[in-house]
Amino acid sequence: MTLSATSARQPVLFVGHGSPMNVIEDSPFRREWQRIGGLFGTRWPKPKLILCISAHWITPGWWLTGMAEPKTIHDFGGFPQALFEQQYPAPGAPEWAKDTAQRLRQPSTGQAVGLDLDQWGLDHGCWGVLKPMFPAADIPVVQLSIDYHRPMAEHLALGQQLRPLRDQGVLVLASGNTVHNLRTMKRSASDDQAYDWTLAFDQWVAAQIASGNHAALIDFQVQGPHAQL
Repeated sequence: MTLSATSARQPVLFVGHGSPMNVIEDSPFRREWQRIGGLFGTRWPKPKLILCISAHWITPGWWLTGMAEPKTIHDFGGFPQALFEQQYPAPGAPEWAKDTAQRLRQPSTGQAVGLDLDQWGLDHGCWGVLKPMFPAADIPVVQLSIDYHRPMAEHLALGQQLRPLRDQGVLVLASGNTVHNLRTMKRSASDDQAYDWTLAFDQWVAAQIASGNHAALIDFQVQGPHAQL
């Protein structure tokens, strides 16, 4: 699969995927993902390929999935059987992944990004969002892993290498949560469960992104207790 430049640039999306139950239950999150999916073909062209960066694929170094038929990974526990029965049979893009892995450089070593042919697939951080957004599963999907142990500056450096892909019809979709601390989480019947410090940090991150202040984002942990939490 070879992609060439197109006339319309694809967006970059960051989605807080939250609970896997959003895939099978009606929620404001699921409805918003469905709404965003409906914008492709109207506001933006339909992607030729989706490159998904999920917070649930952590590896030494950076890797791309390179299999033709990525499996649906149910990487969670304690949920209803109906969730484990969910499948997202989107095709992979082996040729594109192989070529792109050679073009991308790992910031720490300068070596090519690794190519995973049989170990991973599509985890719930990926398919849990894509299934409501693109239910037909007819767009090839490739996942890019995260090397959690590398400094933030290297993550930004690798992300900047992805920019040209947007002009080739590739939708770059990152899936995770700006704040993720299950140790402090308290479940209640209220829909508004966010602590003040989570809102403050989330708003701070959004402000830095909007202003292009990459240096502040790289050094986010110096923002004090909120960033540490």
